[in-house]
Amino acid sequence: MAYIKFDWTREEIHEIYHQPMLDLIYRAATVHRAHHDPQEVQVCTLLSVKTGGCPEDCAYCPQAARYHTDVKVHKLLSVDEVIQAAQNAKEAGSTRFCMGAAWREVRDNRDFDKVLQMVKGVNALDMEVCCTLGMLSDEQAQKLKEAGLYAYNHNLDTSEEHYEEIISTRTYDDRLDTLEHVRNNKLRVCSGGIIGLGETVQDRVDMIHTLATLPEHPESVPVNALVPVEGTPLEDQPLVPVWDMIRMIATARITMPTAMVRLSAGRVRMSFEEQALCFMAGANSIFAGDKLLTTPNPEEDQDKQLFQTLNIRPRAAFKDGDKPGVEFQVTPEAAKEMGI
Repeated sequence: MAYIKFDWTREEIHEIYHQPMLDLIYRAATVHRAHHDPQEVQVCTLLSVKTGGCPEDCAYCPQAARYHTDVKVHKLLSVDEVIQAAQNAKEAGSTRFCMGAAWREVRDNRDFDKVLQMVKGVNALDMEVCCTLGMLSDEQAQKLKEAGLYAYNHNLDTSEEHYEEIISTRTYDDRLDTLEHVRNNKLRVCSGGIIGLGETVQDRVDMIHTLATLPEHPESVPVNALVPVEGTPLEDQPLVPVWDMIRMIATARITMPTAMVRLSAGRVRMSFEEQALCFMAGANSIFAGDKLLTTPNPEEDQDKQLFQTLNIRPRAAFKDGDKPGVEFQVTPEAAKEMGI
């Protein structure tokens, strides 16, 4: 019998989130060790292949054309530039390469054809290929799958109730529809959110509830802390306490045991000790490189020192078990101890 739930209630998730911190970390660490090697963390690289000029109004994003930020608009990179960046990332230790384009939605045009060529080229490097390109149709998801795409990222960002305070240019259902197209074409779903957008704790619980009750848990759940950017509507938002990040990571780990929980934006201001607590609470992926699309990220040498200090090994690409829908067998006694 597999102890993986898809029928979590908001009340159950609320109870998990509000456990005493040390109890929460212990419980999440126990679940994590039942499904993952705690000494492995996947290193990913995220490249902006088309930057700025986005027509959407996401209140946190410096790439929105309507906001006055320091982000410069750049057209789609060439296929050769992207393949070289992926090769460099692989040589630096990344096993997953993510490409982001500041589009509202994918359009069937020459730019999408170029992206398909990028996917084919990165896939040929034996790296997990992920894209985040905005809304996606079923047919476009199929084309990406055929080109060798491994995963598609489309974050929920926040709860459905708080969503309209952050974005008005697309709906929450639009996001869920894209996730459905990705899932239906047997691509791995990468979907998480951002904390620090002015949401309540209940909004955080509701977002995790939405993810944890999808027909299949996402293969990948990025947990981001807002990096306030001057010129955006959220430029004056206070920074998120690291303990809030730990609570989100631990709650995601307990409710979605087999997912890769990715410690994403906001890591640049965390100490080694704080990052170690995130790993203990269930995070098993980081993004390498000096930028996450357009926001700062820790330098490569710092991450190497972090891994050496904690005796962490980089996780290989396409590792067995790193697929949605994989069920793990645990004893009833172990399940009781994990609280699942």
